[in-house]
Amino acid sequence: MSYSSSSFLKQAGKILNSGQARTLLLTGNIHDLFFKKEDEIEDYVPLLPFLVHHWDVPNFILIIHELNGPIRFLHEAHAELMKRAWVEWRTGSNCEELAIQRMLNKGRDIKDLHDIETEFDQHLQKAVGKPTLALELLRQMCLCSRSISNGKPLLEPNLLILIEGADLLLPESPMAQLNDVGRQRVAICQDWFSDQGFLRSEDSVIMLAESRSQIHHRVANLPYLLETEIPSPDEPSRKHFISWFNRHLNEKEELKLWGTQAQLATLTAGLSLQALFQLLKGAAHAREKLQPAEVVAKVESFIQNQLGGSVVEFKKPEHRLKDVVGFKKLKHFLGEELIPRFEIKGSAALPGAAVCGPIGSGKTFIFEAVAAELDMVVLVLKNLRSQWFGQTDVIFERLKRVLEALSKVLIFVDEADTQFGAIGANAHETERRLTGKIQAMMSDPKLKGQVFWLLITARIHLLSPDLRRPGRVGDLIIPVLDPDKEDQQAFIKWIVKPVIEDSLSKEESEELMGMLKGHSPAAMASLRSELVAKKMMHKADHLTFKAIREVVRDHLPAAIETTRHYQTLQALVHCSRRSLLPNPNISDDQRAMWDSEIKTLEAKGIR
Repeated sequence: MSYSSSSFLKQAGKILNSGQARTLLLTGNIHDLFFKKEDEIEDYVPLLPFLVHHWDVPNFILIIHELNGPIRFLHEAHAELMKRAWVEWRTGSNCEELAIQRMLNKGRDIKDLHDIETEFDQHLQKAVGKPTLALELLRQMCLCSRSISNGKPLLEPNLLILIEGADLLLPESPMAQLNDVGRQRVAICQDWFSDQGFLRSEDSVIMLAESRSQIHHRVANLPYLLETEIPSPDEPSRKHFISWFNRHLNEKEELKLWGTQAQLATLTAGLSLQALFQLLKGAAHAREKLQPAEVVAKVESFIQNQLGGSVVEFKKPEHRLKDVVGFKKLKHFLGEELIPRFEIKGSAALPGAAVCGPIGSGKTFIFEAVAAELDMVVLVLKNLRSQWFGQTDVIFERLKRVLEALSKVLIFVDEADTQFGAIGANAHETERRLTGKIQAMMSDPKLKGQVFWLLITARIHLLSPDLRRPGRVGDLIIPVLDPDKEDQQAFIKWIVKPVIEDSLSKEESEELMGMLKGHSPAAMASLRSELVAKKMMHKADHLTFKAIREVVRDHLPAAIETTRHYQTLQALVHCSRRSLLPNPNISDDQRAMWDSEIKTLEAKGIR
């Protein structure tokens, strides 16, 4: 048995054997491959045959309903047992009594008995490709199974029913939007799974679906339906699969690796075994050495296909902290405290951080550099919401499985206030539920030291207070403010460097600093581009200071200073470290003045 599969099988067995539930939903990594060993033959198979192999046990009649397929019994003898019980259930007589009746009766009575006897086979045939009929027939089998004849159940073995594609049989949708057939299926399952007789029986139903949220809520929300999640393959599982694959290559194939199988297992974190099989099969066929870059590309492609390109993308920033102009104090903090803290594992690990400051202050650029400094996967979270009913929850669950499978990952969320807004009374139910799930994930102890959240926002006050609390990103809220003093001097040098022959004099530098007071880093970057363009248009090797001064004087920043000031105040108020404030020794009275100024601006309509 594969390493990751053993846990969910044990959990499912515990639920069913203890009688905690008679209906179980298997979710998660249901479309993958699973290890099966039978008669010393090792193989990796899809989930359904894997379950059939492990649950073919004495005292159980295993019944399988495959999507758009027949209802089939694993053993022919079990089909006959079910058929005999069915006849007895419908006639009220056991088979021995019926045989006597056949001998004593003639004509019409014999024909009626024959009709009843063959009815079962007819129902099985009619249910092929007709899932509504199949569900009703399976429900009736459970009714038949627990019926009593002469003080004993009609069936001595218990039924174990596997239903594939439950999300397609019972799709989540408003009841009014379902057709008659859809509503009928929901009604059948709702009645079946909540029937007290079924709940007290020893029969069990196992349904397969990627996510509980894909199942119609009238069934999914039943308290009698428990869930067991199938995890993505862990590193030992991937290592076992690679070894098995290599042993079972044919003579015309050869698997060549840049390193060891253990290194490949580590690098393929996030891949399903099915995706890993595709990667290995291609490499073996090509007979070329599999390189790390190919593996990383496969992992990225798989994750993006799982989640959708509109949900996440992989970020590979090319600039590092040394390429960031100015921000001397902040860069020191990032290099000496934040990055080492992200590298810590266990209970002391940091769940994440929030980065705030006015628009145009360079937040994204600076923390892209932080991401580049970290030796871990960087996922940019773009949008978790789906326009399709019920799909937002599915996307989140897929994301969670991906994050759990990756060894270490940084989640980069720009404009986090729009991604994870407030959860007030006016918020949509889906919005509240999504934000709540994100909050729970951030504080999940199993993910601490493995998943790090970096939330970037100019509107820190609009981020949900539950996200801003300690234990989530509230542990560290970092303000990124406009450059001041020596940082501003560094920006001046950077602005003019491409267009001057020599360095600026002290007087020239001070003059430009005065002219650029209040300019954001984004505005100064724009000015630098204008100066470079000016030089190119004049086809000159450099510009004179007079020409530079004219461009600077002509350059007007966007008329958003009031908004930026408001955002700066919010960043100062929410900052979680004194050492990151312009004045670490600031008094409580001064902080109170910030609050007062914020309220004044809000009264004027600034948000």
